[in-house]
Amino acid sequence: MLLVFFALAMQTSTPKAGIANFDEYWKKRAEEAKEASREAYEPNPEKVAEHFNYEVHKSLEGGNSTRRNLGKYKGPCLATNPIDQCWRCDKNWAKNRKKLGGCALGFGRKTIGGMHGKYYRVTDPSDNDMVNPKPGTLRYGVIQDEPLWIIFAHDMAISLSEELMVASNKTIDGRGANVHIYNGAQITLQFVRNVIIHGIHIHGAKAGNGGMIRDSVDHYGFRSRSDGDGISIFGSTDIWIDHISMSNCEDGLIDAVMGSNAITISNCHFTKHNDVMLLGASDSYSGDSVMQITVAFNHFGRGLVQRMPRVRWGFVHVVNNDYTHWEMYAIGGSQHPTIISQGNRFIAPSDPACKETFM
Repeated sequence: MLLVFFALAMQTSTPKAGIANFDEYWKKRAEEAKEASREAYEPNPEKVAEHFNYEVHKSLEGGNSTRRNLGKYKGPCLATNPIDQCWRCDKNWAKNRKKLGGCALGFGRKTIGGMHGKYYRVTDPSDNDMVNPKPGTLRYGVIQDEPLWIIFAHDMAISLSEELMVASNKTIDGRGANVHIYNGAQITLQFVRNVIIHGIHIHGAKAGNGGMIRDSVDHYGFRSRSDGDGISIFGSTDIWIDHISMSNCEDGLIDAVMGSNAITISNCHFTKHNDVMLLGASDSYSGDSVMQITVAFNHFGRGLVQRMPRVRWGFVHVVNNDYTHWEMYAIGGSQHPTIISQGNRFIAPSDPACKETFM
């Protein structure tokens, strides 16, 4: 019965968001993305959740408390969860950056990004040419066909002129620099696999106007208007979003839709936004039934209204997050999701209506 349901879900027609000309190139990308989602699907997702919980409990062994210290800490390096313990207190982290590629847990645990590729250093914060981006820019790095571990030469603020199309097998690693993606278009992961985004700030994302945009070394095409998400995950698999600070985007902060699968969103800080995180495109798109996502160790901070996350379909493990003063609701579900909520801390607002369960 499970296999029959899965096959039916994956047969749902593929939407073409942003793609003005759904040519043979995009048809091939879409089919490859469906196959990647099939391969990543876990028939027993509870076991993945149990393994995550085991790693959390193991990381607490030898400590004085079974709860996280949620207050401010001013001492030496202290990694308080098993993901951070994998890399954070390494004094030589800058020389061992790619160690991060083995640190993901949850449904995105197999994501290694550009670990097997070369380093690419962003030296130029400009974003002026969508079809022939300049070497040294972020846009030039993310469209390359080969695996790349992308780092930043210095602090920089990048305003994307149009949506940034990230190719497969990439890591965007902002550690060691203060990197802001601000007041421009969104980051788009469409029909790709194996991407890590880590250690950057994303705020003020706006809808792009569209136009001719390159998405790989060998292809560019006309894109319609983008939504204005912070990060849009569309039909993509093996994605890890970690240590991202996000606020004030035009649409969602993070949307994962259209059969995206094997995703972990961890250690992020979300503030000042309405529709925070949408998992599932619509109540009518059953293709999102295959989605399996871990949302862990995040701080949903002040000024948030709803969707932390909002889950329409799939299996989502929401674990060890910190929720502070939402304005409508925190975790919501509709249509046909399975949501496992464990170990989260909720500080509700004073309004009694905001303390209700929304399902």
